[in-house]
Amino acid sequence: MEDYRLVADAVAADIAAGRLRPGDRLLPQRVFARRRGIAGSTAGRVYAELARRGLVIGEVGRGTFVRAPERSPGPALVEPGSTRVDLELNYPIVPEQPALLAQGLDPLLRPDVLASALRPVAAHGTPAAREATARLLARGGWAPDPARVAFAGNGRQAIAGAVAALVPPGARLGVEALTYPMIKSIAGRLGVTLIPIACDEAGLRPDALAAAHRSTPLRAVYLQPTLHNPLSVTMPPSRREELAAALHDLGLYALEDTIWAFLHEGDEPPLAALAPERTILLDSLSKRLAPGLTVGFAVTPPGQAAPLAAALRSGAWTATGFALEATTRWMTGGAVAAVVAAKRRDAAERQRIAARSLAGFTVRADPHGYYCWWELPEPWRAETFVAAAARQGIAVTPAASFSAGVQSAPPAVRVGLASPPTAVLSQALETLAALGRGTPEDAAAD
Repeated sequence: MEDYRLVADAVAADIAAGRLRPGDRLLPQRVFARRRGIAGSTAGRVYAELARRGLVIGEVGRGTFVRAPERSPGPALVEPGSTRVDLELNYPIVPEQPALLAQGLDPLLRPDVLASALRPVAAHGTPAAREATARLLARGGWAPDPARVAFAGNGRQAIAGAVAALVPPGARLGVEALTYPMIKSIAGRLGVTLIPIACDEAGLRPDALAAAHRSTPLRAVYLQPTLHNPLSVTMPPSRREELAAALHDLGLYALEDTIWAFLHEGDEPPLAALAPERTILLDSLSKRLAPGLTVGFAVTPPGQAAPLAAALRSGAWTATGFALEATTRWMTGGAVAAVVAAKRRDAAERQRIAARSLAGFTVRADPHGYYCWWELPEPWRAETFVAAAARQGIAVTPAASFSAGVQSAPPAVRVGLASPPTAVLSQALETLAALGRGTPEDAAAD
């Protein structure tokens, strides 16, 4: 009898060579067994082995399908090599931005100023940087204490530092069931177990958080209350108050990611305003400005400034002196405010394009956001749709990339709107809409 692993190897080779492509349906097990001349039980073990390797996924009543390959956890600024239109990465750049930022850099060209900017800085930065950041992050009548502001190289490093400070290896961190993909990579590198917490139309559910904590204690919860990525949900005030009360009752810390909140024109105070002693607020300038020269921010509660600073130092995640000096000048000189205003206008225009192009489909979006969540129509599955879009030269992100648990991800994709020119975006969305109105079989025949 042929070893099931050898048969699985042969199928894996077909997938690697492209003879079986993402979204292709494998033969029913009994047909597969007959064609391979193996027992039905052996065919079952082959399919189980392929699933264990992450090469296929089974759907009850529909069959077994080849999975799209998971994206490497390596540098996230790598352009997908086989695609022409990137609706996956989401770094907005507006035309007036380079000139605005160049003005802020002019003083740094003086040798004395540059010499000072090239010195190393501690995690708490400089007094000028702390004051400027506190003004930048003020919202809804709340402003952080400048003394509690710390700095990282970028937003991801700020998140990593906060996780490392609060959650020891082997401990559990709660996250929204659909969450920012990089938190999965960060948790994996730090040896932290992610626990998905159920959400509803108002965001993360406090009762689900309490149930998860009482089952096996959590050390903290990471969440995005404003312009959640990928769902675009913004927590209403009542849910924020309920969540703040739950954090107090449970003795939990929250890692509040507000990196996209600058686009939201509402005036909701952050969770950090309602539970300041239980919340680390995390933000950065990568979306407000550009990923090439950025700084991450963390506003710490009492008693957590030293652990966070230690985590940032040990991870080599502190900001550089040059970046901190440059961004401080941009914040105080008005460049950040001007770029933010331009990006709000740009995001609103791109959302109007998306609303026109994807009319008739089930799409979740915020009119001020740079992405939307598309719940695909039957019979599309996320991975099949992603593969079909790639064949049209368009990259989108499947729901599985955001799923924090092992359960099946919904048939949905996130569509990033920020990267291409608006004319290219419009054409790409029209192409995706035409795919959505057809079937996988139609797309395969093209």
